[in-house]
Amino acid sequence: MIRYLCFLLFSFITFSGNSIPKNSHKAIKKSELVRPPSLKKGDSILIIAPAGKIQNQQHIQAGIDLAQSWGLAVKFGHNLFKQYNSFAGTEKERLSDLQKGLDNPNIKMIWAARGGYGTVRIIDDLNFTKFKKHPKWIVGFSDITVLHNKTHNLGFQTIHGQMPSTIDLRDSSQQEAIASLKNTLFGKKIKYVLDANKNNKKGKAQGILVGGNLSILCSMLGSNTSIDTRNKIIFIEDVSEPLYNIDRMIISLERAGYFKNAQGLIVGDFSLKPNESNPFGKTLEKIVIEALNGTDFPIIFDFPAGHLNDNRAIILGREIKINCTSKKAAIVF
Repeated sequence: MIRYLCFLLFSFITFSGNSIPKNSHKAIKKSELVRPPSLKKGDSILIIAPAGKIQNQQHIQAGIDLAQSWGLAVKFGHNLFKQYNSFAGTEKERLSDLQKGLDNPNIKMIWAARGGYGTVRIIDDLNFTKFKKHPKWIVGFSDITVLHNKTHNLGFQTIHGQMPSTIDLRDSSQQEAIASLKNTLFGKKIKYVLDANKNNKKGKAQGILVGGNLSILCSMLGSNTSIDTRNKIIFIEDVSEPLYNIDRMIISLERAGYFKNAQGLIVGDFSLKPNESNPFGKTLEKIVIEALNGTDFPIIFDFPAGHLNDNRAIILGREIKINCTSKKAAIVF
């Protein structure tokens, strides 16, 4: 009897000591991130709206024209132009369009028409079983960070880049961003070399790129769509946030260990919301530098990605190299 009780006690200690918390997930190894096939002329792509509503087709016509000029066959989600309050249809309708895109092996790219808010309300009901067998590029930014996070944790690369609603073919300031999206989708190598921001932190680093919209990343903390940032290079961007709120979000990530074992940080565009009545007293750069005090990895500011016209495409889940000097900052995919 004593021997049996000792066995039970040993088993309890062993298994309870190695139990996995409900919301944890294993770090993804480099070899586990799958690169969806590059696009080629004749491929079919699907435009869907998993979050905010689209007024009409004219609102995304520039994106349609662009994709067609690349030789792609553009398909629409059945509920793309539905409206339900601020959303592009009910949760059931938005979920249906996205699920059909994930399931259809003939769709080679899912392109979010816009961001807004709402992807988090359907993310847990998606089934990625067929997507895993026939992966395809998922493209978008802002609220689409929810989908980027989810796909990353499943081990697949995605593209943070322009969406149909943000494209203006007449705007010369978008030409490099549009070219970068095409190059990325069609499998060409991309590299960015920027003039150095005086607040950059010099150094070299190599790692898998993760991240997206700062507000969304913070909202994902503690959930199964939070990102394991160990040995990763982190990208952040946001729009219309006052500096005090950016400070709060950066500190929240820092307290959660987001930057502790990272390899680098790339700070994209932050179109700040003015707060004249109560100036915060610190710049964006100062907020980031203070919060990351004690880290030894390079930091690059002013990367052209986010809520701006020149929104360059970047590949989340791809291993990249960064080299930040006093004069230049280079990012190689």
